[in-house]
Amino acid sequence: MGYSHPQVRWRDWSGALDWNAEDPDASEISVKINAASVDSGVDEFNGHLQDERFFDVANHPEITFVSTSIERTGPSTAKVAGDLTIRGVTRPVTLDAVVNRAANDDFAKAYKLGFSGKTMVKRSDFGMDAYVPFVSDEVEIAIEAEFVMPRAEE
Repeated sequence: MGYSHPQVRWRDWSGALDWNAEDPDASEISVKINAASVDSGVDEFNGHLQDERFFDVANHPEITFVSTSIERTGPSTAKVAGDLTIRGVTRPVTLDAVVNRAANDDFAKAYKLGFSGKTMVKRSDFGMDAYVPFVSDEVEIAIEAEFVMPRAEE
C-alpha cells in the first residue's frame, strides 16, 4: 500500500551454472525455489504469501528460472534472458547482471564466480493480482549469487 517496501527471500533453493569461460554468452543458468520456503521475517505474512492469493504453494510448490540467452553488455555486465515460472505461469524476463568477481579463490581452493542481478516483474502476470492496485503490482527481483566450480588452470 506504499507504506513500506517489504523484502522476502527463500530459504530452500538450488541453482546451477554451466559456465563457459571461453564464451560466457554460451553459459547457462537454472534455479529451482521451494515456494513454501518464502521468508519475510514475519510468520503471519509468510502464511499470507503462501496461500492461494499469492504463491499458492499447495498447488504450485516450485518457482523456476531457466536462462535462454546471455548477452554481454560490457566487461562485467550482461543481460540474462530466461523463462521465469511462478504458479505454473511462465513468462520471459531479463536480468541486468553484474559479474562482481570471477577468480581462483585460495581460501576455497576453487574457482568462484559471484554476480548480482535485478529485474522488475508484474506479479499479476503470474496470477498474483490480489489487492492490485492498492498493493503494488510491480515487484523487483534482486539476486546475489556465488558459484563455486573446480579451480581454473593458472
